[in-house]
Amino acid sequence: MSVVLGSGEYTYCAHDGQWGDLPDGWELIDVAGVAVDDQDRVFVFNRGAHPVIVLDRHGRFLGSWGEEIFTRAHGIHRGPDGNLYLTDEGDHTVRTCTPEGQVLLEIGVAGRPAPFMSGEPFHRCTHTALSPDGDIYVSDGYGNARIHKYAPDGTHLFSWGASGVGEGEFSLPHNIACDADGWVYVADRENHRIQIFDGDGRFETQWHAVHRPSAFHLTGGPDPLCYVGEIGTPLDFQRGAPNLGPRVSIFTPGGELRARLGREPTPGTGAGQFVSPHGLCVDSHGDIYVGEVSHTGWPNVFGSDRPRPQPLRALQKLVKAGPPNAKESS
Repeated sequence: MSVVLGSGEYTYCAHDGQWGDLPDGWELIDVAGVAVDDQDRVFVFNRGAHPVIVLDRHGRFLGSWGEEIFTRAHGIHRGPDGNLYLTDEGDHTVRTCTPEGQVLLEIGVAGRPAPFMSGEPFHRCTHTALSPDGDIYVSDGYGNARIHKYAPDGTHLFSWGASGVGEGEFSLPHNIACDADGWVYVADRENHRIQIFDGDGRFETQWHAVHRPSAFHLTGGPDPLCYVGEIGTPLDFQRGAPNLGPRVSIFTPGGELRARLGREPTPGTGAGQFVSPHGLCVDSHGDIYVGEVSHTGWPNVFGSDRPRPQPLRALQKLVKAGPPNAKESS
């Protein structure tokens, strides 16, 4: 089964089942993050036995790595130099790796978290972004409420943020991105907003109209777009309430809504439905890859009394519809 999501230039086709072909016996469990390179190879950062799985854009298996490196996948993004920046929530580190899996830089000390809410890096860090000059921003969200900035060589420059609801305060900074002008976008998940800062950590503005923003991807080019994965409510009394997600929403960098993608009723496991979109990215064809922490999110989304299906989808591809002669997608 397939369904059409969105409308106009934001029209996508979604299919039943998990996208991508894996070797027999392999499972993704949860897909915490996903990234694509300039060849549209897809790097799937997951919590199965093979943390980084590489697929081509048709879903064909190309290889894997990271089995002896990562403990609990959380965030991944590709830098302009082609290297991958991977955030390991389980051992409180950020690593820069080549596309083949060679570790070039490690920030943080594996297995040694900073004290809870101390503001010191890291306590269950969540994601990374690069400034136009190559500086590294790290969102440090599950045991901190902080953004840290590092030089390209891993030297700590400064940090900002504290627990709270005010400007420049955070309640789980879960994802982060940086645009071509150096503005820093933070998905402040439990405050239901995106906060925007300059490169020195000064608050500039914020926008709402998001419900628990978890995944965040900012495209480049002259007309950038923000793709936001909203994971919906974890509250029993709101379970099944409409218009709260889980879903994927598309905004301008100024917070103007362009589209919401997700078939009602949601949450669900059918074509065009979501359980917990945790990481996403967009390839050169405009197709959206959505990683879901479906296994972890299942009891929050559906309650502990509903059995978790096996296998449970953790990776989707939303294929962008285009005009005649547009690039082929699959």
